[in-house]
Amino acid sequence: MIEARGVGKVFGLRPVLRGVDLTVAEGEFLTLFGPNGSGKTTFLRILATLSRPTTGLVRIAGYELPGQAAAVRRSLGMVAHQPLLYPDLSAEENLRLYARLYGVSGEAERVAEVLEMVGLLPRARDVVGTFSRGMQQRLAIGRALLHRPSILLLDEPYTGLDQDAASILDGVLREALAASDRPTVLMTTHDLGRGLALCDRVAILSRGKIAYEAPGDALDVTGFSATYAEVTGMATVR
Repeated sequence: MIEARGVGKVFGLRPVLRGVDLTVAEGEFLTLFGPNGSGKTTFLRILATLSRPTTGLVRIAGYELPGQAAAVRRSLGMVAHQPLLYPDLSAEENLRLYARLYGVSGEAERVAEVLEMVGLLPRARDVVGTFSRGMQQRLAIGRALLHRPSILLLDEPYTGLDQDAASILDGVLREALAASDRPTVLMTTHDLGRGLALCDRVAILSRGKIAYEAPGDALDVTGFSATYAEVTGMATVR
């Protein structure tokens, strides 16, 4: 579902990605770790069609980027650092707008279902600009799942969530992964425990390249922490 071959990205004279090779199979959950500045967000933005690679090949669900970006976007759900919500609209209005953009059938029922899923149904008619950062993040997760995408790109989705909201996200992801039409997921996170618990496979992006890959079920937090430090030269996951 996701294929990157020799992907490079240069900003001015500064290379951020230096030939990333990574594939993610249909229905697989891959957690991507790496130090701040290693290029994780840049890589996800390329996969999400929000940025173009300087070099290399990218295919998403069989479509090649950037030429077939419009077709790719229909298959994607993304949670980024920005929630991509309209602060002057209510939670319900935001989701209704995105439902229409994606052509979601049974719009009203699906919007209510998603709001309940992320614990925001009681705040459905409240303006998003009054929400806390954590609430906006939960709504952004709902927005990403609204159209039942076949691919989820999650860039630090736990950022800004309190413990209760993080538990809601855990439940939402586990429910999605248990479905017969489970999505393919690529997630970056600093939460080592959650990243390992949810994934089928892990990878480490360091110095602009994939420096390590392993099955998730072969790792524990202590052992992976040591591996991460050895691969990146940093003592903690960042």
